[in-house]
Amino acid sequence: MYTRILIATDGSELARRGLDHGLALARRLDADVTIVTVTEPTLPTASATTAAWVPTFDPTEIDNAKSAYAKQVLDEASKAAEAAGVRATTVHVPNRYPAEGIVDAAEERGSNLIVIASHGRRGLGRLLLGSQATEVLTHSNIPVLVIK
Repeated sequence: MYTRILIATDGSELARRGLDHGLALARRLDADVTIVTVTEPTLPTASATTAAWVPTFDPTEIDNAKSAYAKQVLDEASKAAEAAGVRATTVHVPNRYPAEGIVDAAEERGSNLIVIASHGRRGLGRLLLGSQATEVLTHSNIPVLVIK
């Protein structure tokens, strides 16, 4: 059945529920797991002539902070996998939009199931906040298990 499961996490409490569910499933199926977190691209700074009100920042500093946070998220997820008795590798996909990075990582690793958590928002909340789970469902050729 499922032998290579990719579990997506962003470190949130909701994503932790998805991680725990995916790890429990992997343990029962004796599946290999890849735990992935994706960090979005850093937007370029505007020049003072085009938008003086926009503060400037060092993109390298922001990218370093994102990488440090991704490492923290993946370290915690790795500990959870170890505690669950599941063999897992971790992957940070930098500078990608989450759904795109998740689907590509799953394809690259030959995963045959993606596990992702979702708030299950509808209406205006979904429109304003978007849904990475919906994007993954829409663009993946791999089965997706959505945890609410």
